[in-house]
Amino acid sequence: MPGVLPDGEPVPSDGSLPDSALRSVGGNGFGVYVHVPFCATRCGYCDFNTYTAAELGGGASRDEYADRVLEEIRFAGQVLSPRAVDTVFVGGGTPTLLPPDHLARILDGIDRTWGLAADAEITTEANPESVTPASLQALRKAGFTRVSLGMQSAAAGVLAILERKHTAGRATRAAAEAREAGFDHVNLDLIYGTPGETADDFAASLDAVIAAGADHVSAYSLIVEDGTRMAARMRRGELPYPSDDVAADRYLAAEQALSAAGFAWYEVSNWARNPGAQCRHNRLYWAGGDWWGFGPGAHSHVGGVRWWNVKHPTAYAQRVSAGVSPGLAREVLTSGERRIEEVMLRVRLADGLPLSAADPAGAAKALAGGLLEPAAFDRGRAVLTLRGRLLADAVVRDLT
Repeated sequence: MPGVLPDGEPVPSDGSLPDSALRSVGGNGFGVYVHVPFCATRCGYCDFNTYTAAELGGGASRDEYADRVLEEIRFAGQVLSPRAVDTVFVGGGTPTLLPPDHLARILDGIDRTWGLAADAEITTEANPESVTPASLQALRKAGFTRVSLGMQSAAAGVLAILERKHTAGRATRAAAEAREAGFDHVNLDLIYGTPGETADDFAASLDAVIAAGADHVSAYSLIVEDGTRMAARMRRGELPYPSDDVAADRYLAAEQALSAAGFAWYEVSNWARNPGAQCRHNRLYWAGGDWWGFGPGAHSHVGGVRWWNVKHPTAYAQRVSAGVSPGLAREVLTSGERRIEEVMLRVRLADGLPLSAADPAGAAKALAGGLLEPAAFDRGRAVLTLRGRLLADAVVRDLT
């Protein structure tokens, strides 16, 4: 089931932000995230804030969801004055369970409220089985420029353990259909380290994403969260726990195969065929930019203020329909907290972060341990080596 939200101070009912936040918003870009909490089924490893029809029960209609989000968008427009939106990312859940015209209405509402930049990147996530050539064409016509498909694996046995519903070849066909529909950029997501996955299984998955013509690949190590069906199966001894050594081997295999195919890493878990294919919305997160998140459980960050909405779609719908903020709680980050977050996020990028933002002794230790690139260090930047990418969390501890 979905995880628990953190604690924080109450969000004002009118959603107002401190003057200091309003003055500084947009310095590193401004984006919008829209959370769509619906899934046809819940995968065994998932603890995202998503719900099937059986879990929702009454009071949270998928048919009316776009109207609720549009109400929150209008509410946000009263708090934050018009500004160019650089990126929009519709995630979930499975956003493409909503009809394309509903997603188009949400996008139009964002444009009417704040205005989309002329070159805005507009992404939707999708499960491979939730799109068709016709729906992809409709999304492209609505203004979406990028689609991120949850492939996870090309091996049928691995998909079964993850409890994914698409067949092994469906994701690559969906990628081809997205290209034919005119999408500028297509991403395929992989998960590695699933119990039962072999080195050959993962090699086949890498071969498949390369052959599919995607210009972006994300590859993440399986994380088993408490409260999921997969965690319960592991506790019962039905599945083995993931191996850190296997995960490291899979990461090295991804780096080797993708770089040989012309991809370059730009963030620890993300590779792109060229700089233009990098996900600008995620780069906004990693660079400490500002974004407003819409939908149940969505997080926002504006001018050093972070807040998160109530999680359940019914509670969310009740609040926005009543004209009050759906925000559950928030925190105003101190300068020290923002500096630590800058290190945590920027060090994951291929261009790293200025050494001036890092602890000098910790940076020297990471360099001596082969975790930072010497040439970049001489230029005053902390950039991870390949070994440093495998131990990125340890590097963060050193640098902070």
